[in-house]
Amino acid sequence: MPKLKTSKSIKKRFKISSTGKILRHQACRSHLLQKKSQIRKKKLTKTYQINKSDLYRLKVKLYI
Repeated sequence: MPKLKTSKSIKKRFKISSTGKILRHQACRSHLLQKKSQIRKKKLTKTYQINKSDLYRLKVKLYI
């Protein structure tokens, strides 16, 4: 039986921490930044933990 391939697009978008948590970046940080305030842009740089409802689906795609 061949190896299962991970979804490369998901692998690029999410990071797995050393404790096994899946982290994501905030959206709205790539363009149209001129009208956003400095505080708002700074808050968008943080990484956040994945919601529990999405956790199972991502683990299946990443084969964790």
